[in-house]
Amino acid sequence: MKKDLINFIDISKSYGSNMILDEFNLTVRENEFVTLLGPSGCGKTTTLRMLGGFETPDTGKILFDGEDITYLPANERKLNTVFQKYSLFPHMSIADNIAFGLKISKKSKAYINDKIKYALKLVNLDGYENRSIDSLSGGQQQRIAIARAIVNEPKVLLLDEPLGALDLKLRQSMQYELIRLKEELGITFLYVTHDQEEALTMSDSIVVMNQGYIQQIGSPEEIYNEPENAFVADFIGHSNIIDGTMIKDELVEILGVKIPCVDRGFGENKPVDVVIRPEDVELVDPSEGYLEGDVVSLIFKGVHYELEVLANGYEWLVHTTKLVPVGTHVGIKVIPFNIQIMHKPESSDEKAVEIDE
Repeated sequence: MKKDLINFIDISKSYGSNMILDEFNLTVRENEFVTLLGPSGCGKTTTLRMLGGFETPDTGKILFDGEDITYLPANERKLNTVFQKYSLFPHMSIADNIAFGLKISKKSKAYINDKIKYALKLVNLDGYENRSIDSLSGGQQQRIAIARAIVNEPKVLLLDEPLGALDLKLRQSMQYELIRLKEELGITFLYVTHDQEEALTMSDSIVVMNQGYIQQIGSPEEIYNEPENAFVADFIGHSNIIDGTMIKDELVEILGVKIPCVDRGFGENKPVDVVIRPEDVELVDPSEGYLEGDVVSLIFKGVHYELEVLANGYEWLVHTTKLVPVGTHVGIKVIPFNIQIMHKPESSDEKAVEIDE
């Protein structure tokens, strides 16, 4: 069992009348890759900046390895931050950029040289010590920013959308580099992004946030396959989210049709949200489907076709490897296990929860 390393306890933060976080609680354990994921303005970057010591909460406290660090200066915290804008010094060599924090700490020259070589090897840039920052690509600069952070041996590495400025292919490559670094260094990564695919690729745990509240915490598989509410289902990947009525256990009605599911305990004749992923929609002969409809659009996505099927007044999003031309009359079928039933929220805000493995 991994021990708790970071605890946000009843944190609230406002800028003027704008509430960013409200009674926010989160626990992060050592040696985890935890991603804060959510749309712009949800509070994820503010959370990271408070942990880094760049912002102070209005109320609540932050514990690091059991110590209250709420008001501890940033330079006294055992963590380092890598921002989207790497904040490298263009007038310094790569070696001097990496050594900047070590020189401030008055480490010996031999120690600094060893650490520079170690960090450059970790980020696959051996021999780059004497190059200038301007000679590097965006991906290489990002690696130098990470190298500068890890030479200080932080217990936690904070990353605020560090891949946002990179093109798609380089961003994907750097995702795997970060996973490798996390495994080799054995430290905790706390990562901020609004990119769902990025979060699903790299994380041990994902914290989905919206409007200052945590909506769900779980593994990538749990977040994608078992979303706890319609916001999570809609934000993580694509979903068909349909108003429904839970007739009874294992039977739900959507679009005027009763279909079997596996969910129980919602009561009888209760309003619910019904979530069905596009890849879980099966197109069959019209006589074999729960509903009948017509293909109204078709886009080739490389690994699959993305279709819209109009059935009973609802445009279903469907992902399939079969070419089904526009205008085809089809049946829609979904196996019960792939139908997710959710309570209708009483409020759009969900209170914070703690990581519980």
